[in-house]
Amino acid sequence: MQSIENNRSFTQLIEFEIEPHQQQGLVSALSAQTERLAQHHSGFLSASVQASDDGRRVLNYLQWQSREAGEAAFRSFESGEQDFWQLIRTHQAKGVTFGSFQVLRSIERSPDNASQCSLVG
Repeated sequence: MQSIENNRSFTQLIEFEIEPHQQQGLVSALSAQTERLAQHHSGFLSASVQASDDGRRVLNYLQWQSREAGEAAFRSFESGEQDFWQLIRTHQAKGVTFGSFQVLRSIERSPDNASQCSLVG
């Protein structure tokens, strides 16, 4: 039997600080890279690429079945054909913040339009 900790999903948040004229290009590049990660790495659950209204930030949210799956995908992202560091240079990111989180609770809308909160693990 797996431990509760191994059953928790894993989330990576990567926030980019950029100039507004770079935002759309970074959103496009991250979207393409995220699609490749989803297609080629087991354990992928979901992702989103989000842009701030002021044009100065982009947030990449990636959720994985486990920490190991997320870390393996990120290692690939670091050294892939368009590696992560090249993506940062190309879009002239002024700052990049990384966050890693285990999902402990999840709130979702059910098919009958009710909210439900579940404890993960």
